Amino acid sequence: MKSLQVREFGEPVNVLRFCDAEIPQPAVGQVLVRVLASAANFPDVLMCRGQYQEKPDFPFTPGIEVCAEIVALGRGVEDLRLGDRVVGSPLLPTGGFGEFALMDAALTFPAPVSLDDAQASAFYIGYQTGWFALHRRISIQPGQTLLVHAAAGGVGSAAVQLGKAAGATVIGVVGRTEKIDVVRQLGADAVIDRNNENFVEMVKELTDGRGADVIFDPVGGDTYTQSTKCVAFEGSILVIGFAGGEIQSAALSHALVKNYAIVGLHWGLYRSKNPSEVLHCHKELTRLADAGLVAPLISQRLTLPEIPEGLQRLANGDTIGRIAYVA
Repeated sequence: MKSLQVREFGEPVNVLRFCDAEIPQPAVGQVLVRVLASAANFPDVLMCRGQYQEKPDFPFTPGIEVCAEIVALGRGVEDLRLGDRVVGSPLLPTGGFGEFALMDAALTFPAPVSLDDAQASAFYIGYQTGWFALHRRISIQPGQTLLVHAAAGGVGSAAVQLGKAAGATVIGVVGRTEKIDVVRQLGADAVIDRNNENFVEMVKELTDGRGADVIFDPVGGDTYTQSTKCVAFEGSILVIGFAGGEIQSAALSHALVKNYAIVGLHWGLYRSKNPSEVLHCHKELTRLADAGLVAPLISQRLTLPEIPEGLQRLANGDTIGRIAYVA
């Protein structure tokens, strides 16, 4: 099969190599899938750099999110069938940037019929992250104000849509002027360009000085620090990740005197500690997708040889929404 493989760590455009590889065979509890589409994620970048929490042996194929067709079943797999169109995360080292991959049958879910292959491939990690953050780690309520950083990115765009679906007023923050209209199209009630506007002052102005009830932060660093200045009384800051590259230290005395909560989310833990909740989340997200309330924004559909440059653009912050390999 054709695949992209990493044999040394570095920037995606430098280390991803288009090559031939053997088709893997499913073990007990696994399924072999033909990849229909694989959405690019920032962890794919980190994996190429050797900075991801998982470090598979060389050579390995990145691509942690797919829409695929089941072509072979391992022993013990009973609830899935050949030909099923599914979504989920491939088992490393056989990631989604190849023609075939292996998946854990217990964490393989039906692809929503309302989404095409590229959209479905981007419907697992980002939307699960957004849903668990907004509905499990906190309980967002209709009428609350949700501030979403990196609102045009993969996880941020999902949070914008999920916030609107929950009845919140959504303020998106972007880093480039050309992303403003995109976030408005996603449903945001207001969009702030952080390079030309002070988002702290703008949030206070938009909320009559009260601040945001919920702040969704996948960026970290100074973005988190500034967010503490515009979070509402009894509000929450959701710590999703550190795409800005800096892991800041939280001033707990500030959280105490302002009465706000700092809430972390490591969505991946639910897959091992509470997989039934992952299935419940998938059903809820599918219901929202079928109702036309959420759908991944796919800005580019790429061939396999085009993925290295596409993933590099993602690494450099030059993408809008999601980019995906489509077979």
